[in-house]
Amino acid sequence: MGAGGLTAVPAYTVAVRALCEFTAKQGDLDLRFTPSPTALEGIAGHAVVTGRRGPNYRTEVSLEGSWGDLHVRGRADGYDPDQNLVEEIKTHRGKFSSIPDNHRHLHWAQLRVYGHLLCRQLGLETINLALVYYDIGNGQETVLRETQDASALSALFIGLCERFSSWAAQEAAHRAARDTALGTLRFPHADFRPGQRQLAENVYRANTSGRCLLAQAPTGIGKTIGSLFPVLRAMPGEGLDKVFFLAAKTPGRRLALDAAASLGAGATIPLRVLELTARDKACEHPDKACQGDACPLARGFYDRLPAARAAASQVAMLDREALRDIGLAHEVCPYYLGSEMARWSDMVVGDYNYYFDGSAMLYALALERGWKASVLVDEAHNMVSRARSMYSAELQRGQLRAARANAPGVVKKALERVGRAWSKVDKEAPLPQAPYQVLPEVPGILLDALHNATSTVNDFLVEFPGPLDPELQRFHFDALGFLRLAESFGDHSLCDLARSGVKDSAISIRNVVPAPFLAPRFALARSVTLFSATLSPWHYFCDLLGMPPDTAWADVASPFSASQLEVHIAGDISTRYQHRTGSLRPIANLVARQYLERPGNYLAFFSSFDYLEQVLEVLQARHPEVPAWRQERRMSEPERAAFLERFTPGGRGVGFAVLGGSFGEGIDLPGERLIGAFVATLGLPQVNPVNEQLRERMQAMFGAGYDYTYLYPGMQKVVQAAGRVIRTELDRGVVWLIDDRFGRPEVRALLPGWWDVDAARIGAGG
Repeated sequence: MGAGGLTAVPAYTVAVRALCEFTAKQGDLDLRFTPSPTALEGIAGHAVVTGRRGPNYRTEVSLEGSWGDLHVRGRADGYDPDQNLVEEIKTHRGKFSSIPDNHRHLHWAQLRVYGHLLCRQLGLETINLALVYYDIGNGQETVLRETQDASALSALFIGLCERFSSWAAQEAAHRAARDTALGTLRFPHADFRPGQRQLAENVYRANTSGRCLLAQAPTGIGKTIGSLFPVLRAMPGEGLDKVFFLAAKTPGRRLALDAAASLGAGATIPLRVLELTARDKACEHPDKACQGDACPLARGFYDRLPAARAAASQVAMLDREALRDIGLAHEVCPYYLGSEMARWSDMVVGDYNYYFDGSAMLYALALERGWKASVLVDEAHNMVSRARSMYSAELQRGQLRAARANAPGVVKKALERVGRAWSKVDKEAPLPQAPYQVLPEVPGILLDALHNATSTVNDFLVEFPGPLDPELQRFHFDALGFLRLAESFGDHSLCDLARSGVKDSAISIRNVVPAPFLAPRFALARSVTLFSATLSPWHYFCDLLGMPPDTAWADVASPFSASQLEVHIAGDISTRYQHRTGSLRPIANLVARQYLERPGNYLAFFSSFDYLEQVLEVLQARHPEVPAWRQERRMSEPERAAFLERFTPGGRGVGFAVLGGSFGEGIDLPGERLIGAFVATLGLPQVNPVNEQLRERMQAMFGAGYDYTYLYPGMQKVVQAAGRVIRTELDRGVVWLIDDRFGRPEVRALLPGWWDVDAARIGAGG
């Protein structure tokens, strides 16, 4: 079909949208008109438009064709045979005139390619084309039409393919070389660590069988490389396009990049590895808007992107620093260069949100382009809380007032309407003046006012482009997030109203069970492996995250022995809130006694900063001979580093920290850098109205309200913190669990199986 050396079996397949994005985008990067309608709004808008068409109208018309070694495929939104008319439907909010010319240029390119493919399929000499822009706010259509000859469309198609063909050939060659090299990939060390092989074998089986996996594996066995190696080894045989390595924190992402390098990425293995960094950390001009007339790195972005993309494709390890160097050298935004390179990288390292949240870029690309991807999720015990936050939103009345204070006139009126709607919700709530209550549904009157306000802000930005007042921008984005979640509100979430004064209140959509949102993401991937040292009990994670019924479970045997770690329970101390005052002296005495018996570096974990400070004050007064330092509130990265730098081999002292904070997981202090830990709390979440609502919902859905809300999340933090002590097979240490409840059978059942808790030494009062 067409010219250019037709082959019997095309070597490279590309979607129409991807072909046009690569070849037809031009001009500035311009984000003034985002966010666009949500996916659900877009689907609904398409349904409205196609529902207005005639009885012979065809929707989602599959089309494909080849040129040279390229195979191009896609789906036209609609075709009306009675009018010989193919349509491309785009949903939008606000004024049609606000849609940039370069967006329309791209839309026309897509439509003309569909027109060409349809002409070839049906043997047409001419065809009518229509771009249909549907405003989801008022239901109006703006239609742009043209009639094209098949020969002209064929020439356009050939031109796009010619411009893409050299890149496609490069990518096909890269893929072949990558798969050949991965087919002979060898583990980079002489042998696996104990437990590491078991983990690797389970991950490999999950990928070859197309199942998801929950893998509980002890700290210190090398989980990062133990999970990445088998996925890369399976990549050629399973036809995997991408590996997504997701971590909750920066150190986890760094470990993944280092693991890829140790496996030969960029050296013996032609593997492109990309690190995705949050926009606020990657932005070179945080004071400027992402548009050509404001930011020099957005001006002409798409005109300079091809050269930057070509340069980036030659760099195997595209970490944050490499992207910045390439971006600045080519005068393009490093952050959006990274977004572009996600399409052309083999392994992408980033935060959970890039695949799991509502606007996840990697998930959207995988869905759109049909990628077969394997997803690795590090420190996955964080997934429940992180996923809940991804699908929760809160609006505060005080922030509305702040946004209104400096808003331009037309926007201020829209925000005043939100305020009136809010007051009505406040007044008509089922429990007047109650400090906290759950509402039966998301208030419709508030949603209507928010829709009007966000559309007004978007329209204002069209007329007056530039950064919004910070308070207005914050509320605008919060409102957009709230509206998105309101569309899918159901039993998986709560809508609650909290009052904090006469004038102040907050309305939240609070996710309780992320499963309905995450299940499609698990289903799309070839395999998703969640790994952590604390994934027990497995059903807690399967239930709340929505993992497939055939998810495999692996509990990797620990390479450590009970003789390496003394575990004691201080069973005559209660750390319950009502007993805190009486616990201060016994805990301080216990810390001092253990330190004096075996001087060295220790961590002591507490449930709050207040509790930490009270015990530390008693320790310093009664035992000044014990060196101690503490975690401060809101520590910067350099301050956190300085805290850890005190844990040196041969050092002595006790670092006081908050359980679940920066030092409770994800830090590595092997050998004499840390020889013991005190955990003076079960880590149970605070009993408050919100958590009690959560407990009730967990009880109703899973019959395990207390366990799912309090016990399991708390004990995961305890085991993570205690896991800082033993990091290698040569380490020796001690852990004190300080609370009488640690002696209960249901609590001890959640401690690692290789621990040998010394019941004989229960009782460490003083």
